[in-house]
Amino acid sequence: MKILVLGSGGREHAIGKKLLEDYHSIHLYFYPGNGGTSIIGKNIENYHSALDLGFFAKKNAIDITIVGSETFLLEGVVDIFQNLGLKIVGPHYLAAKLEGNRIFAKSFMKKYGIPTPKYEVFSCYEKAFNFLKRNTNPVAIKANGIAAGKGVFLAHNKNDAIKALKNIMIKKKFGESGNQIIIEEFLQGKEVSIISIFNGKNIIPFLSARDYKKIGENEKGLNTGGMGAIVPNPYMKNSIWTDFKKNILEPTLEGLILEKLTFFGFLYFGLMITYEKIYLLEYNTRIGDPEAQTLFPLMKSNFLNIIQSFFKQKEIFIDWKKLCSCCVVLSSRGYPEKYEIGKIIAGLNSLKEPFYIAGAKKEQEKWITSSGRVLNIVGIGNSIQEARKKAYDQVKKIQFDNLYFRKDIGL
Repeated sequence: MKILVLGSGGREHAIGKKLLEDYHSIHLYFYPGNGGTSIIGKNIENYHSALDLGFFAKKNAIDITIVGSETFLLEGVVDIFQNLGLKIVGPHYLAAKLEGNRIFAKSFMKKYGIPTPKYEVFSCYEKAFNFLKRNTNPVAIKANGIAAGKGVFLAHNKNDAIKALKNIMIKKKFGESGNQIIIEEFLQGKEVSIISIFNGKNIIPFLSARDYKKIGENEKGLNTGGMGAIVPNPYMKNSIWTDFKKNILEPTLEGLILEKLTFFGFLYFGLMITYEKIYLLEYNTRIGDPEAQTLFPLMKSNFLNIIQSFFKQKEIFIDWKKLCSCCVVLSSRGYPEKYEIGKIIAGLNSLKEPFYIAGAKKEQEKWITSSGRVLNIVGIGNSIQEARKKAYDQVKKIQFDNLYFRKDIGL
């Protein structure tokens, strides 16, 4: 069997490792992939469009394609592959707008009565500026389009809010993604990530996770693509799960079916627990990163069987190990803004599984950094504390110039 995975980070390395763990004989292809994926499969190059990738998959008899990164979804890769008669895991273009267009997603939530923070939409800088001038409460300012997980600014005062507004709408930090913005009420609480699989009829949630998005400890500083995660999320109590299923998951399912947004793929719920009530902040239409790296080591079920269950129109069941995991992201100092690459990584050969390459490549038998987020190191234990200790014990084995990581993941 031949499987193609689209993306280049730790998530894609984790998907590949899990597939190989379950079926040793499959052939993996990655586009564009990274240094880690090149060891477990083949990185393909020089494909400049989703259509090019479709022709590659057709020519090479790829059995199933799994979309890791959201950028491919918003290029319509699923529609193109399906039109070529290829099997692919991910949402069609219109359904992918639930992630790629926050205003579209917010309208969907509002229509189906899903609890979400109050918000205003702006296409004009001056109107947004005047709104912020009159506002006295903390707000979240969000670019409407995708921004590699970095397009949200939490502003506790007017100066921070106006600075964020300028970054998005005037300086165009996220390009066209910032042509429209959402200004949302700021909710104080505990964040939760629930990744699920959607088969067009049911949404089957994975274990709960907690993602650490900020670059600094105690959730300070700029948003990143994620600096670590833990599974399960300790704040996701039974009563909260019940609230989530009744008031968020079920109306989401109803809306997806009524709006003809059904697909086979992953649906990510970005949630906030506040005052024993849960709110939906955002949807993603793929597996989260670094949640994927934290979840897959706990998945007892065969991942390929889960994927094939859809194509064979069978019911999906997922079994999990009764353990906890903690993922620590090692990054290049300066990320998510300016950082240097090409630094030699020492200690990688001494790491024990599970770990995942995010932004590193092998040159002349040496591993060197090639991106902002470099490595994902995961600890597994009977408690979050044990998992955390194992992860940080492994972190000590790695060295490279300008190495940075948060020391509070799982605290």
